[in-house]
Amino acid sequence: MTVTLYALDGCPDCERVMDALEANNVEYEVEWVKAAFSTRDVVYELTNQRSVPVLEDDERSVVMAKTDRIVDYVETTLA
Repeated sequence: MTVTLYALDGCPDCERVMDALEANNVEYEVEWVKAAFSTRDVVYELTNQRSVPVLEDDERSVVMAKTDRIVDYVETTLA
């Protein structure tokens, strides 16, 4: 399973998603994005937005943003 979390260091929403992934024993990789909004091109290419967190699940061809949706997905689909 390849799950990638695009996150910003110190972002409370990103930490919440990481906590959910770890609590549900989901293996994941973190791609740290830069603080400058304008440099988050990889996130923009995935979601047409530059906000994080963004979760990419290659196995299920899922890309999603919005912390609550990601946590729900982790708890109901990946756990």
